[in-house]
Amino acid sequence: MTNLATVHQLSKKLEKNQVLTDVSCTFEKDMIYGLLGRNGAGKTTLLNLIAGKSLPDSGSIEVNGHKPFNHFDTLNQICFIRESKNFKPTLTIKDILKMMPAFYPNWSSEKALELLELFELPHHKKVAQLSKGMESALGITVGISSRAPLTIFDEPYIGMDAHAREEFYNALLEDYTEHPRTIILSTHLIDEVSDLFQEIYFMKKGQISMHETINNLQERAFMITGPKDTIESLSSQGRVLDRSSFMGDHSVTLYVDEDQLQTFHIQQIAQDRKSRYNSSWFT
Repeated sequence: MTNLATVHQLSKKLEKNQVLTDVSCTFEKDMIYGLLGRNGAGKTTLLNLIAGKSLPDSGSIEVNGHKPFNHFDTLNQICFIRESKNFKPTLTIKDILKMMPAFYPNWSSEKALELLELFELPHHKKVAQLSKGMESALGITVGISSRAPLTIFDEPYIGMDAHAREEFYNALLEDYTEHPRTIILSTHLIDEVSDLFQEIYFMKKGQISMHETINNLQERAFMITGPKDTIESLSSQGRVLDRSSFMGDHSVTLYVDEDQLQTFHIQQIAQDRKSRYNSSWFT
């Protein structure tokens, strides 16, 4: 397949802090990618660079064979929906939808109106009058309706409840099926969105820590919750993708290499019965 976007040895500092270090990744045409990682992992900075919002300190980015920064013909092929502040507060929803065809050549007014109805967004209201969830739904509406060849969503659902987020995932997948393009979705809600992705990049401390297909992750990725000692003993059997602790409850997300899978299952069964083991984390 053909790469739409290529990132090569990208590094970036923000306020003297090293945010990205030698990041390399590729995004093929007409694929849906998940970009996963904790807050502060560098996801937003990477997406800003791919979208041409800023320049790297070193390394290179190409989208459709061009550096995106200040390249008009490339930028109008990219739609980047951030967590917040996508639109001027004084604009109404109606105003925003009227402007969008000038930015996105593939814009679908029909899809936008359909999504406004789905999310119950009032045309006459200004962005400043919207709740956080409604503002997020507006961003999602624009992102899907843009039908841009490269559509990027960076944690776009802040303030939306579980039902509204489910509506977003369904609408995105439905429109992608009819109008394929490259979609990158940055998220920490892994269990909610895993069915969307074809490939996943994990970021950790400003670097790509893993790149896998969803099929491999379905077979090899596990979330284990239980007593700390049990969790730590199992952690040594694979690669830790994420780790958390809350009020004495410990959990770890573990990636187990293929040649260790059988041994891992046997060892897990022998562990303390208080542990809870989810072998279908990505299914």
